[in-house]
Amino acid sequence: MNDFWIILEGSLVAVSCGLLGAYLILRKMAMVGDAISHAVLPGIVIAYLVAQSRSSILLLLGAALFGLLSTFLIEILAKKARIQSDASIGITFTWLFAIGVILVSLYSGNADIDQDCVLYGDIAFVPLDTLFLGERDLGPTPIWLQGFNLFLVIAMIRIGYRGFLITSFDPSFSSGLGIKTDTWHYVLMGAVSFTVVLSFNAVGAILVVAFLVVPPATAYLLSNQLQTMMIYTVIFGVLSALIGFYLATWWSASISGAMAVASGILFLGVLVYQKLLRKRKKFLAITN
Repeated sequence: MNDFWIILEGSLVAVSCGLLGAYLILRKMAMVGDAISHAVLPGIVIAYLVAQSRSSILLLLGAALFGLLSTFLIEILAKKARIQSDASIGITFTWLFAIGVILVSLYSGNADIDQDCVLYGDIAFVPLDTLFLGERDLGPTPIWLQGFNLFLVIAMIRIGYRGFLITSFDPSFSSGLGIKTDTWHYVLMGAVSFTVVLSFNAVGAILVVAFLVVPPATAYLLSNQLQTMMIYTVIFGVLSALIGFYLATWWSASISGAMAVASGILFLGVLVYQKLLRKRKKFLAITN
């Protein structure tokens, strides 16, 4: 049963991150997720030092605050300082992540958190954090949290589908129509920040970034239609969690790391398939 909970947690994180990552891919902002996942570290450490508990709501709020801060800093550097977007992302996340690493090293004796926890998470321990209603065992708490987050992500996408679609494909056109592109941007970034923060403790930074980028990038190889792309993203995300878990069991390795590797293997498989398919079409065109 513990294996099921671990795979389910990985799948929920993969789907939540992947659906949001599809918009990041279309907006050419894939590495924003990487920036946020690293930039939340100082917020996590500060909140832990204040609350002295990894399960405290302050931990979530502190991390979310720094996630949003990183988003604002990236936008300010890109628009006000006229720095290229990729450079502004790199400056922001390395600076904030470095502050977090320093805080961890300074207070590692007082905090039950370290760099390995930040990078790899502790998805193997998800089944141990059980939620009880009276004496009734409702299953792992992280599963409920990720399930609720996935519900919010799907609801947000469903309600704001047109707005996210137009502002992702053609921001200039949407501005001409009077659509507030900045509003949609910050709503999306807020959702990304919240999802990253909620997933961070369970799966770590590496897998969060992998699930934000790789499944939707793999899906984009097969389709540039948003709805179809999202369906493929869900499929590849769940497959990454499932295959990655069994790879980790086989290798006796990090589960989060193996899930990230599995997502990369699926990407390479689809890429090779696309290349072979194009060569076949060219060959048939020549022979006909």
